[in-house]
Amino acid sequence: MENNASKHPHAVLFPYPLQGHVIPAVHLAIKLASKGIIVTFVNTEAVHHQIVKSHAMEDDNIFNGVRQSGLDIRYVTINDGFPVEFDRSLNHDQFWESVIHDFPAHVDELLAKLVLSNPPVNCLISDTFFVWPTIIAKKYNLVTVSFWTEPALVFTLYYHLDLLNKNGHGHFTSHANPRQDTIDYIPGVHAIEPKDLSSYLQPSDYTSPVHRIIVKAFEKIKKQDFILCNTVQELESETVSALQEKQQIYSIGPIFPTGFTKSRVATSLWSESDCIQWLSTRPRGSVLYVSFGSYAHASKREIEEIANGLLLSKVGFIWVLRPDIVSSDEPEILPVGFEDEIKDQDQGLIVPWCSQIEVISHPSIGGFITHCGWNSILESIWCNLPLLCFPLLTDQFTNRKLVVDDWRVGLNLCDQKPITKEEVAEKISRLMMSADELRRNVKEVRKALEGALAIGGSSYRNLDQFIDGVKTKVQEKTGFGFKTTEVS
Repeated sequence: MENNASKHPHAVLFPYPLQGHVIPAVHLAIKLASKGIIVTFVNTEAVHHQIVKSHAMEDDNIFNGVRQSGLDIRYVTINDGFPVEFDRSLNHDQFWESVIHDFPAHVDELLAKLVLSNPPVNCLISDTFFVWPTIIAKKYNLVTVSFWTEPALVFTLYYHLDLLNKNGHGHFTSHANPRQDTIDYIPGVHAIEPKDLSSYLQPSDYTSPVHRIIVKAFEKIKKQDFILCNTVQELESETVSALQEKQQIYSIGPIFPTGFTKSRVATSLWSESDCIQWLSTRPRGSVLYVSFGSYAHASKREIEEIANGLLLSKVGFIWVLRPDIVSSDEPEILPVGFEDEIKDQDQGLIVPWCSQIEVISHPSIGGFITHCGWNSILESIWCNLPLLCFPLLTDQFTNRKLVVDDWRVGLNLCDQKPITKEEVAEKISRLMMSADELRRNVKEVRKALEGALAIGGSSYRNLDQFIDGVKTKVQEKTGFGFKTTEVS
């Protein structure tokens, strides 16, 4: 059998087993394959099972639709330590403990096979939150790439945990109580308030498995060969520049499906409702899209106040309401009579899940109430939609700062907790009826995204430079050279 090792690098790509991480990883795989990189994409069996089930797929390879275009993307699944039927959301801490301690053994077993494949794997691309890559990569002599799916601002705050700890803003090794003054000593960050740090840098989360994952992952990050970041250099220039002084980090975002159309690769973990027929009956820019993502939870009271605020606003809306959005056994999370009222008034549509890109790119959509997930922010900016921000978890609090305070493309849904229906209604009206400045700002930020992806733009150039760097590094490690190939 011919050994193709000298023709193209072969990268194995491990996304984190959450939908918000799988989506950009899928589109990163397509970008790399279009540049001639051979990619083996690894989903956990549980994530794969949910995708196949939600799309009623007959084929087990989610990439078959793009492989027909000549892209060399292989697809494998791996056990995460639990049966497919195990409820990972309900048993959150138990699952993430296993990701730390048990999952690496399954990765090791898979890589032992892939380094013997034809051509052999010589590059490991893994989500930054995994704690095992540098150890396993060293065992198999692989080039390591850390893939960061959030903004550079969040990355650099985790990266400088030592500074946060030293100054009493981190997990308090020497301070009894957290400091509440402005943080102004992180390289590349002018100033940030403690309230805008990730939830995992807040005292209530210091003992969680996810916090320990972050600490361990960012201890190891300094040994990675390259870092890819799903951001745009022009939007976070000082932060990225400061990081580049320490490591090879490349901003290659926004990582979208080709043409910003519904992906040819299935990534949704839930069945998608068709909203387009309903949207097509609505005036241009009149509908508010409401979604809190695939992972975070809200309280029953918060959902009720948002529902009543929507009613008060009288604005048309589509609300993506996951069945597990409230982390309790409450059978009914909406106010009594709410669904009947919006149906009678033909005001809104409630769906458990949808194709977000398909919906928010529809001309009837005029604004977005969001949990501030990074994918949602980038997608909404691409569609020129101003945002109402309601962060719930993790990086979403820091992302809100970028949206509202720095780029001024959104408003806070509630300026002070607790949330009230009156404030929700007032903010919806401001967003949909009188947000001219926000709409001007979002168009300017959109230009930055578009320019970065254009031929010769910063993200376009950075991706090419990254690939050249990987080829050089693989050659140093293995002695193999590569020819340049791009698939259109």
